[in-house]
Amino acid sequence: MATPPRQPPYAPTPYSYLPTPTLAATINLDEEVKLSNSTAERDLYDSLAEIYSIIITLDGLEKAYIKDSIPEVEYTELCSRLLNQYKSILRDDTVSREFEDLETFKKKWDIECPRAMERLRVNLPATVAEPSASHHASSNGVSQARSSATGSQILLATENFITFLDALRLNMRSKDALHPLLSEVIQTVNQVTTADFENRGKIISWLIRLNGMKATEELGEDEARQLIFDMEGAYAGFKATLN
Repeated sequence: MATPPRQPPYAPTPYSYLPTPTLAATINLDEEVKLSNSTAERDLYDSLAEIYSIIITLDGLEKAYIKDSIPEVEYTELCSRLLNQYKSILRDDTVSREFEDLETFKKKWDIECPRAMERLRVNLPATVAEPSASHHASSNGVSQARSSATGSQILLATENFITFLDALRLNMRSKDALHPLLSEVIQTVNQVTTADFENRGKIISWLIRLNGMKATEELGEDEARQLIFDMEGAYAGFKATLN
């Protein structure tokens, strides 16, 4: 019987593969493959996996909110929780170093979640950054946008504005000092009015700017002065809605 022609050695056929005894001897198919060599390394990978999961979940939540498939209250609660979990994980120095920044993490793991990326950049639920006026709709316009606000809510928002401006005048310029205070300003303001008053957008812009900084990074002299100017304008705009 004639011998069948052999395939060239580069063709993926049984004829072209010759097992290497030394390699085969070093592989145990029954042995568990370890993804990490230490507890610290495993914890790091778990934390990065959590961040990945938060981004995917947050993107789905944003889509649901845009489609009006979830109530605003529920969306705000879930979004705030995810944002807090994200920040909490990144407080670990080891995780933060490996993570680097959001854009780097996105490219490294090929993540395409634009809505989640924007929400993480703003670091506020959409209901806080851009509150809906639907609950205050009225033909009387701006005055009705605060009709349900109580005196204590107005007082708290005013106090938060003053506290933030005082902090700036006392030369507090780091992200970890200013960002929580400014977040309190916008959240308490939204409880009083949904009106787009003068310089309200500046509050959001500065929140985004601060959120993009490292925790210990500080604003420069010129930035601090501009921030004071913008917040004084926003405070005046807010007070105008109360008249």
